[in-house]
Amino acid sequence: MKKSLLALTLLAALPCAASAADGVSYNYVEAGYLATELDNSSTDADGWAINGSAAIAPNFHLFGGYAGQKTDDFTFGGVDFDGVDVDQMRLGVGYNHEISPRADLLTRVAYERSEDEFDNSLDGYSVEAGVRGALTTNLEGYALAGYEDGSDYDGDFYGRVGAQVKFNPMWGLSGDVKFADGDTQYFIGPRITF
Repeated sequence: MKKSLLALTLLAALPCAASAADGVSYNYVEAGYLATELDNSSTDADGWAINGSAAIAPNFHLFGGYAGQKTDDFTFGGVDFDGVDVDQMRLGVGYNHEISPRADLLTRVAYERSEDEFDNSLDGYSVEAGVRGALTTNLEGYALAGYEDGSDYDGDFYGRVGAQVKFNPMWGLSGDVKFADGDTQYFIGPRITF
């Protein structure tokens, strides 16, 4: 009888432990401005990005993004060149585990692809882990450490921090900064949470 009661108690507690932290949703779409600054180059890039996430279970979500940027015009060997269009795509799955009523431990794995207008492409993957939580009812933030690698480029560690200011439960303004060795990427734009 004691074992049955213990098992029943654990099963009843499972949905509570498996949900996202209060005030944090993994169902959203955001779009906005994206800029990349390269440390060892005078050529930077900017453009647009659209990102989204959808919860598929209490602790799992799918996420993805697509971005289009154009590099600055540049000079090589005394010849002027127009900027290059670069498209980036990211698709992955994430796991969120509540560590407090307002914060989740977050781990994510993604496939990444980058392609320029000359059909040169790079394929790779990224893994990242960190925390995401509701700092107040109108402010959410996250900090992640990650690693990305691919067949055509060397692996690199990076950090990512972001926040969302919520105007109401549905609309907010989202910002994200990714720091990697050699470049920094910035995103800002409106987010709709559903």
